[in-house]
Amino acid sequence: MKRTIAIVAGGDSSELVVSLRSAQGVYSFIDKEKYDLYIVEIEGLRWEVCLPEGKMAPIDRNDFSFMEGDQKVIFDFAYITIHGTPGENGLLQGYFDLIRLPYSCCGVLPAALTFNKFTCNQYLKGFGIRVAESMMIRKGFDVLDEEVVSKVGLPCFVKPNLGGSSFGVSKVKTREQIQPAIEKAFSEADEVMIEALMEGTEVTCGCYKTKKNEVVFPITEVVTNNDFFDYDAKYNGQSEEITPARISDELTERVQLLTSAIYDILGCSGIVRIDYIITEGTKINLLEVNTTPGMTITSFIPQQVEAAGLDIKDVMTDIIEDKF
Repeated sequence: MKRTIAIVAGGDSSELVVSLRSAQGVYSFIDKEKYDLYIVEIEGLRWEVCLPEGKMAPIDRNDFSFMEGDQKVIFDFAYITIHGTPGENGLLQGYFDLIRLPYSCCGVLPAALTFNKFTCNQYLKGFGIRVAESMMIRKGFDVLDEEVVSKVGLPCFVKPNLGGSSFGVSKVKTREQIQPAIEKAFSEADEVMIEALMEGTEVTCGCYKTKKNEVVFPITEVVTNNDFFDYDAKYNGQSEEITPARISDELTERVQLLTSAIYDILGCSGIVRIDYIITEGTKINLLEVNTTPGMTITSFIPQQVEAAGLDIKDVMTDIIEDKF
């Protein structure tokens, strides 16, 4: 008997479109000889499964099942590929825990912690991990330009504290740009993070661990043609992604060891991708931890899996079977 897998995509943020693209990627990666696959779209209270011939059927939220004709289909496993709420912040994980459905990624606490960039970075700072100077503002509280300049300095980045994919992110170079950038970030989330600029080489490293395997992927170097690694750089080809990164073997090993350590400190599960800036040639600074990284065909993780000489179909099987 094949296991029945839900690839859960969508979400309630600007990242919905990216998530749906990741779902198509995951669908193409999973071994269809071993598993029956369905893409489930979640958007607000619309929970629907995609059936053959473009038809949609409602998901019964009591047990995450659906009717296909006169047959009730119950999933054995959920591969979560929602970037943003409710799939990256622990909400969906809590629901799946309650109905006893195994899933692909981190549990409630690691998901909630990593989704809050400021809290996650401050937590990891306590373990001696280097992070940029930063501050956080909640909606309804004002911050003076002088506070930003004295605490973080210019240039700086203003970004939604909850989310990803570079929606609502601004690189601020002058005082006059601070408040408009904060307003833009608040359009995406109720918390805004202001972070000091770190000049250097941007790299990213994927990792996953199961009961049988511990895999840290080759590192990707990110070279953007834009002012920073914004949405167009990420998704519209306005960047160069070099795997393996053009850094020394010694530095590569340090980044990979740090990635593995952060994975364990946070108690991660499934595939995680961690972004860094290397400053002054050898100093590794954490940018953020992504617990549901992009999984389109051109995303970082598939690139790194290929560079590692692995078959992504085997990686997906490894992650699914680890939960049984």
